[in-house]
Amino acid sequence: LALMRVPRPALPRIVSSLEDVGCTVEPVPGIPVAAVLGDQQASLFGQTAFDPGEAKCTFGTGSFLLLNTGNELIRSSHGLITTVAHRIDGEPVVYALEGAVAFSGALVQWCCDNIGLIRTPAEVETLAQTVPDNGGCYLVPAFSGLFAPRWEARAQGLLVGLTSYADKGHLARAVLEAVAWQTREVVDAMNSDAEVPLASLAVDGGMTGNNLLMQHVSDVLGVPVVRPMMAETVALGAAYAAGLAVGFWPDKRVLRSNWHQAAEWRPAPERAEVERQYRRWCDAVELAVAWGRTAG
Repeated sequence: LALMRVPRPALPRIVSSLEDVGCTVEPVPGIPVAAVLGDQQASLFGQTAFDPGEAKCTFGTGSFLLLNTGNELIRSSHGLITTVAHRIDGEPVVYALEGAVAFSGALVQWCCDNIGLIRTPAEVETLAQTVPDNGGCYLVPAFSGLFAPRWEARAQGLLVGLTSYADKGHLARAVLEAVAWQTREVVDAMNSDAEVPLASLAVDGGMTGNNLLMQHVSDVLGVPVVRPMMAETVALGAAYAAGLAVGFWPDKRVLRSNWHQAAEWRPAPERAEVERQYRRWCDAVELAVAWGRTAG
């Protein structure tokens, strides 16, 4: 602080994620301020992923995965971010591994706005269901580089595997599969860092309404994917945290009992074809990275 000439009183006081830190003054006085959480940490809390090994993914504009690692601070060696999941006042810190994917819902929106493949985001699932597979097409949406776990800033978007056989349906399916393949890369990194394979994945966010995508996510991960009744888990997690801090709920067990499943997707038993396609996806990503590195 002295080196940067920053006076200590200029910095905020560090508090727990769940702690009664004061009350509002204006415009409505007297409301306790008792929860301080980032979006993804709040979502993890809203999914009641309280135990080590439990994970969630929010599929929105991007995809954001968090894996609870308990009280163990794991320094990632596979391109993930080590973060605080939450801390209840007076208890040890709960840590998490985090991985972010830049383009998920934004990729579908790009298909609407930039290339006119579909008119509305909801149409991508219908169009993708007109074909049985991707027809050999793979899309790497590195429109602003690649985020976790590769962190390749110079990578550029790439569409490979086109033949005269390919049509709009194959492109739509390649779009949805790109979201799932990127999720697989992050989960593989989490499995390697935590040394405990993921058993299931809780999901939320707008894209979880796309059943074809969620089924493909389950297939490529090889684990069940579950969506709760309450889709707005960020707001729910913040409410849970604040309520727990002020004693509205007595403990986490009560919060977990409020979690109810709305949908579940289970992986197809055949793994060989999934792994073959994943290798092809990884080949496409390497091409996108190489293309970006050689671009003028």
